[in-house]
Amino acid sequence: MIKTKYLLNSFVSKDVAFVTHLTKMFQPLIVYTVKGELYCKISRKSNRQFLVFLKYHTNTLFKQLIDLYGVDYNEKFQRFEVCYSLLSLLWRRRLTVTLSVSELQVVDSISQIYPNSGWYERELYDMFGVLFQGNPDLRRILTDYGFKGYPLRKDFPLSGYIELRYDDFAKRLRYERVTLTQEYRIFTLKNPWSSTKINN
Repeated sequence: MIKTKYLLNSFVSKDVAFVTHLTKMFQPLIVYTVKGELYCKISRKSNRQFLVFLKYHTNTLFKQLIDLYGVDYNEKFQRFEVCYSLLSLLWRRRLTVTLSVSELQVVDSISQIYPNSGWYERELYDMFGVLFQGNPDLRRILTDYGFKGYPLRKDFPLSGYIELRYDDFAKRLRYERVTLTQEYRIFTLKNPWSSTKINN
């Protein structure tokens, strides 16, 4: 392992030695920067160990999980990207850790490492359908009971599948399928407005 003093100085001044140290410990690991911010792309199987290292190692101390969010690339096999935004108050640094996962793969929960991640994981499960193994309370958090589908997926229709309305006669809530009669609702990215040609 690299000496502590060398790693400490490198983390404060330059990212090169720190990145070298990380790539030796956790393989495969892709490290890149975007507008001066450091990003690490880790494999799904080693994300838990990597985040434990980042939180407790003396020279990193990313003690705070600022956010956990997802991105949907529906053209890829591993369509979801799970992103952890970390903050080190001691070193005044931010780091984003990303990992790719498909619809059927499960991600290890980090609720034991960062307790606030339990809510973020529930939100990611509710909006994208990403499953987290080890989360003590993996339920929907933003959508209604009985909601079908995952609203932030790229293939989810903007109007949804089911609508909820109050029936004045029955004095109760009713779930009904969404029925759209307008032709312009048929929208494709390749030929978006082909069905709405206006004849003059």
